[in-house]
Amino acid sequence: MSTEQRINQQIRTVERLLLAYQQEEKGTPLARFLTGFYKRNPQMGSKDRRMASRLAYHYFRIGHAARQSEFSLQLAIAEFLCSADSAVAELLLPALYPAIQAPLEEKIALLETHTPFRLVDVFPFLNQLSSGIDPHRFLLSLFEQPDLFLRLRPRYAADVIGALENAGIDFRRIGDFTVALPNGTALARVPGLAGKYEVQDYSSQRTGGFFKASRGESWWDACAGAGGKSLLLLDNCPGVQLLVSDIRSSILRNLDERFQAAGIRSYRQKIIDLTKGDTAAVLGKEQFDGIILDVPCSGSGTWGRTPEMITAFQAGTIQRFGALQQQIAGQAVKHLKPGKPLIYITCSVFAAENEEVVRYLQQHHRLHLEHMETLQGYDHRADSMFVARLVAL
Repeated sequence: MSTEQRINQQIRTVERLLLAYQQEEKGTPLARFLTGFYKRNPQMGSKDRRMASRLAYHYFRIGHAARQSEFSLQLAIAEFLCSADSAVAELLLPALYPAIQAPLEEKIALLETHTPFRLVDVFPFLNQLSSGIDPHRFLLSLFEQPDLFLRLRPRYAADVIGALENAGIDFRRIGDFTVALPNGTALARVPGLAGKYEVQDYSSQRTGGFFKASRGESWWDACAGAGGKSLLLLDNCPGVQLLVSDIRSSILRNLDERFQAAGIRSYRQKIIDLTKGDTAAVLGKEQFDGIILDVPCSGSGTWGRTPEMITAFQAGTIQRFGALQQQIAGQAVKHLKPGKPLIYITCSVFAAENEEVVRYLQQHHRLHLEHMETLQGYDHRADSMFVARLVAL
């Protein structure tokens, strides 16, 4: 088989893969779909799988741009933007290929001059971004995979750093307790790390600076999920009395396993659905010294990790999430003591889920805004998030 035939075969394979994804599981994580797809196609070797995965993810990184072009050209454009070496781009964009290792801005300029690609078409929701998001820098961040971040447990930080160095793993330190590694680093192969770190995005780690909890206080992580924010709270302030809740028992079971691995035993958990009925049925009149509310959201600040969501997402969903977040926050704040903080968090870049919800809470629930911040993940190869500290009057 000639090189050209092999490349065309790869393109056809990815086109077939993506067609199956669009028809069967559009909107679900691409990684989950790929696992099933490869099981159904055992004839694909490991090299073929790696290439198909790479091409699929790069394809989604160009979002809505050049969508009227032939699939092969879309794929070549994506490879040219997201790679420093690509047989697909070399075959289909031979005039541009010598610049594939040029800076990203230069490659974009070449594509806009010589192909149907337009940067502004990638992400069609730019007019709905939070004020703290730089639209251009955010767009550029969609073309690269964010790093893998570890939050080191303070008493084990030196152990983890030593183990990574001994294993010859490339990493960079951010402060005393955060490490960034290339995404996909095989940490399971490094001995002596279990229980000494948490995988947590850098922006997510930064939300801990808004907690300001004190030993002995009672806190509620009201949308706890897998417990990342709770673990952050307990590591920063071990004496906190903690309640964790979620609407899904399966998620809370995962949280229990994660807490046990971290050696945390003293906490309460409840299943609470903040979108239905009155929380008094579960919590009675219980009041807290602090509430963490990491609400369900569009996840748009994480689309560098899951670029398939760019084309699956519908603009009308933004307002629906905003309304849901207002409802959830309105239920949670009933259990906040006067003078105590509600920490409102999203991994969204949309104003309707961020500043507009904060404004609603101030106007309708007697909360005073102490500080809010858009955490610009693109400065650190991380996710982008939003966090606000509001205090009950």
